[in-house]
Amino acid sequence: MKAAVIGIGSNSVRMLAAEIEGNVGHRLLRNRASTRLFAGLDEHRMLSEESMERTLSAVKNQVITARSIGAEEVSIFATSATRDAANGPYFAQLVLERTGYPLHISSGTEEAALSFAGATDGGDCGVIDIGGGSTEVIVGEGMNVSASLSCQMGAVRLFRLIDIRSRADIPDAIAAAKGVLRDQLDQVGDWPNPSRWWGTGGTFTALASLVRDVPWTDRTMMHGTMLSRDRVRTEAEFLSELSLAERLRIPSLQPGRADIVVHGICILLACMEELGIERITVSEYGNLDGYLKQKYRLEHLSNI
Repeated sequence: MKAAVIGIGSNSVRMLAAEIEGNVGHRLLRNRASTRLFAGLDEHRMLSEESMERTLSAVKNQVITARSIGAEEVSIFATSATRDAANGPYFAQLVLERTGYPLHISSGTEEAALSFAGATDGGDCGVIDIGGGSTEVIVGEGMNVSASLSCQMGAVRLFRLIDIRSRADIPDAIAAAKGVLRDQLDQVGDWPNPSRWWGTGGTFTALASLVRDVPWTDRTMMHGTMLSRDRVRTEAEFLSELSLAERLRIPSLQPGRADIVVHGICILLACMEELGIERITVSEYGNLDGYLKQKYRLEHLSNI
């Protein structure tokens, strides 16, 4: 059986289709469209009609693509932007009307569990998932989460809060992210300290392509890239001194992420400094993979 899952994030709409055979899944296709749903969230926590329409169009196209390759089952879930929106239920109704599929709005805890299930390859480890509206930090073993938190500090959210025009602005951005993270850690209490960390999300794949100096479209080389804290800081300082036009000319930087990439990296630096992480490994896989693993109870999800 072929199945697909579509994730409506704060920055993009993504789709993953897979062939399910018993307890094993084989990835068939990934798709992504930049929609910036979170950018349409105003001070009254209302998503704008424009941002919803832009996102609905992308979701509908992803559903069409999934059905065109034979997906018999299609699942749709949403994360931070929809979760935060006062009109999130209205948006969910629009998704059902436009696509024929219900929208599940994930809680922060659910999103963290999905990211952990998708990003890891088992073993005792931690995962950081930096999105557009929120950042999830999870620790566990195998598919079992032992501790997790969801912070209101995604790359788009921080972009709206702090203007980074040069490396001189980086400490303020890191401090803002650290403040949100500390508040969450204080509520958790004792926090595990795994020896191995994985990172998932666009910030990490952007860093991997920059470090490896390969085109951002060459996704085959991102998974497994090791990032040291010093190298992460170097990339933040380098990119912060460039104008948007200059960033857009870098082949290894995805155009749709050029304006927010430094903000995402600052969130990563805040996490690494606060949690004492010296190195983190990039995972190409995330909450979409985790969704399929959980829904279909997959022991393994491979590429064809």
